[in-house]
Amino acid sequence: MDDTARRSPLHDRHAALGASFTDFGGWLMPVRYTSDLAEHHAVRTAAGLFDISHMAEIWVQGGDAAGFLDDALAGRISSMAVGKAKYSLVLAEDGGIIDDVIVYRTGEQYFLVVANASNRDAAVDTLAERADAWPSGSVPRIEDVTDQTALVAVQGPRAEEILRAAAGVSVEGLDDLGYYAWRQGEFDGAPLLVARTGYTGEDGFELMVPVDAAGALWDALLAAGAPLGLVPAGLAARDTLRLEAGMPLYGHELGRGIRPAQAGLGRVVAPDKADVALPDENAPVLVGLVSEGRRAGRAGYGVFAGEERVGEVTSGALSPTLGHPIAMAYVAPAASALGTELTIDVRGTRIPATVTALPFYRRKK
Repeated sequence: MDDTARRSPLHDRHAALGASFTDFGGWLMPVRYTSDLAEHHAVRTAAGLFDISHMAEIWVQGGDAAGFLDDALAGRISSMAVGKAKYSLVLAEDGGIIDDVIVYRTGEQYFLVVANASNRDAAVDTLAERADAWPSGSVPRIEDVTDQTALVAVQGPRAEEILRAAAGVSVEGLDDLGYYAWRQGEFDGAPLLVARTGYTGEDGFELMVPVDAAGALWDALLAAGAPLGLVPAGLAARDTLRLEAGMPLYGHELGRGIRPAQAGLGRVVAPDKADVALPDENAPVLVGLVSEGRRAGRAGYGVFAGEERVGEVTSGALSPTLGHPIAMAYVAPAASALGTELTIDVRGTRIPATVTALPFYRRKK
């Protein structure tokens, strides 16, 4: 166990539940509690409870925060209404992806930016550097509140039922809370931000509370959800769930050497920034691949058209929901058309794979 890794405020609860841990973005996080498959299926059929306190929370507030974020991020943030959230990107000057983030607008000039754990410093530093270059008199304040904040997620078709049943949780307006929107609530008197967002392809909520309220909130959600089929779920299930949902993971599908259009994220970029986000016409593009049998391509495995290597798998697994291997891969544009027959080199054996549209799985409404 890495003694230098940071621990979630819920670490002792995970240990008491029998979790196995792994280093993730510099944090020691639960990879599983019982079974990867059981936790995955629970999220698809009932609900899973995830600790996502490793994510970074950054307040951007005051001054012309809306205009600043229009400039600092890839999307048009100022057009977002208070109470809404938006997926966006922090781009380098050459269009490479520094991080992917979710932005919540909590006031006219108040925004919460949630970044990946491994990119916390990069995201904070980039925003601070860009704030330094912003016109004086309208400079927003950049505040990293990760250490004071805990995040948990309830994901699955029974997530709303569980949230309503959790003792101490009070949220007004839950009836009309749409996807990528949030509401302010309370948990036992502590401020609670409830967002209808997630990383599993299911309905669900991400809940932000002060660190000292995290343990009691976790306990309340577990108690309310246990009779409804909720289980604690770790990183392994989260990874297969997000893969089935076709959601990119930084360090796999996204990175400094990838531009948004390659990853199918051109829509996230504002029109006035589209040029810098465009890759070379021969740059590889992200596709979905499906195979038969039980052997799955994994990150780093080569993708071939005949004897020519045309790409590389970025994420892959035997899909627990679909029952066959799935993968995301970057391949040459000439090999990216839907229906193209390719092969994946799985430890010396070429496994047939067909290019398919993402996502692999869509929940029933």
